[in-house]
Amino acid sequence: MVRSFDVNQRMEHYHVSGMSMTMIRNGQIHKTETYGVLEAGTSTLVDQQTLFNACSISKFVSSMLVMKLASQGILDLDENVNDRLTSWKVPNHTYTQACKVTLRTLLSHQSGIIDPKSSFTELDPNMSIPTMANLLIGNTPYCKESIIVKYEPGSDFHYSDAGFCIIQQLIEDVTRKPYGVTLDEHLFKPLHMSKSTILTSIPSGNRDGLASGHHRSGDVVDGKYPIYPYPAAAGLWSTSTDLARLVIELMDSIRGQSKIGISEKYAREMVTSQGCREWTGLDLFLEGNGQDMVFSSLGWGVGFQCMIIANPYVETATVIMTNTDTGVHQLEGLIGEILRSESD
Repeated sequence: MVRSFDVNQRMEHYHVSGMSMTMIRNGQIHKTETYGVLEAGTSTLVDQQTLFNACSISKFVSSMLVMKLASQGILDLDENVNDRLTSWKVPNHTYTQACKVTLRTLLSHQSGIIDPKSSFTELDPNMSIPTMANLLIGNTPYCKESIIVKYEPGSDFHYSDAGFCIIQQLIEDVTRKPYGVTLDEHLFKPLHMSKSTILTSIPSGNRDGLASGHHRSGDVVDGKYPIYPYPAAAGLWSTSTDLARLVIELMDSIRGQSKIGISEKYAREMVTSQGCREWTGLDLFLEGNGQDMVFSSLGWGVGFQCMIIANPYVETATVIMTNTDTGVHQLEGLIGEILRSESD
């Protein structure tokens, strides 16, 4: 339990069926707590091996992969992405004459890209998985418009799934490998994130260990396991412990002690204000200054909510994953109550 805070009672209040929570203290995993069940109406309990849909926390993972590749000189944060893209290119526009689309602007959601309305929905199991190139040219039901630059890069902030699809395509073009393979080689295997995986389709066989998604009413969502066929933007399924290992790697890298070769320079870029928004790092959201600075990463999709909040300099963090979309922002629901109880 979290001090005197009755987690089970608050889960019942918010109709949250299952949750996993890992705390980091002094730069190490302190403990993992699990609550509830994988699916409402069943008796299979959530444990440390339970996989939750990480939703947009996938973007934090993608950002860490970019930092690893940049540290090796494979990618450049400030290079025009069109110089390296081969399968698709950002269409030229008057907005890009002076300011090009770069990894830095894509990672900070300031690239000039605005997601089309009603785009980037969950996978229709009756449809094939789209390629990123087809998606970016507007050739799929998941994104029916061609992705173009709609404002001068660096001049405004628009949270964008399409931007991370561009990042994925760039990584695949440069490495000449599927995104998931590169992620596995550079992050998952060396950091022992053994449960983390990219799902672009529901496994046809054993689904043991997969948390089902739930609506705010507590009812199981249609299909049980919402999948987003955009790995870099929202395709990750993971555990709170695995994500904690990644947070620790960022903390270590900021101190120049990376386990996998992320340079201190690039690690610090992730938690440094970028462009036109002081509260935006490289995908991460920032609050406070200096040693009091905290960063957060949030995931919110059909049937799931999760959040990472960390102070990299004090080396504390909490990772919370739930299999219910409560219908309110994380900080206004169960996750926010837990985080506030920890800070009391």
